Amino acid sequence: ELMAGLQSRLQALWEERELVLSEARECTKQGKELEAMVQDICKPNEFERYMMFIGDLEKVVSLLLCLSSRLARVQNAMSRMDSNTDAEEKQSLNERHKLLSRQREDAKDLKDNLDRRERVVSGILAKYLTEQQLQDYQHFVQVKTSLLIEQKDLEERIKFFEEQLENLKQSIP
Repeated sequence: ELMAGLQSRLQALWEERELVLSEARECTKQGKELEAMVQDICKPNEFERYMMFIGDLEKVVSLLLCLSSRLARVQNAMSRMDSNTDAEEKQSLNERHKLLSRQREDAKDLKDNLDRRERVVSGILAKYLTEQQLQDYQHFVQVKTSLLIEQKDLEERIKFFEEQLENLKQSIP
């Protein structure tokens, strides 16, 4: 019964992931249309700034999500430590926690820098785009970011349920 419940939950998550991937494909299509328009109306150096920002947006958001996820897993492992946990494992977890915390702080700095660059790009685009086009661009950036977050969250939840299902299968003789 428990396995059927986990399998059902996994199926629902896979279906949700397909919907998010479909939305991501639509967002990518909108991004290509926006890119073509920006290339047509902006100077080459302005277009290059736009493209660098859009490329870095995905990288920085993905990096932050990855580091936060890894940090959460280490914190969960640390919360399960008790008097039976050997000193070497405790030290290893503490070192990983410190490293991941520093890396996440560095990634937050990258995100702050990216936010400043986004304001510069918005300023550039404001010179060329109508108010509606500028709102469409801002909406695109928000949707792209939220879809990345949603995809990562779904992947984490799917991985968790797959591990739970596998552990349950292995525990049954």
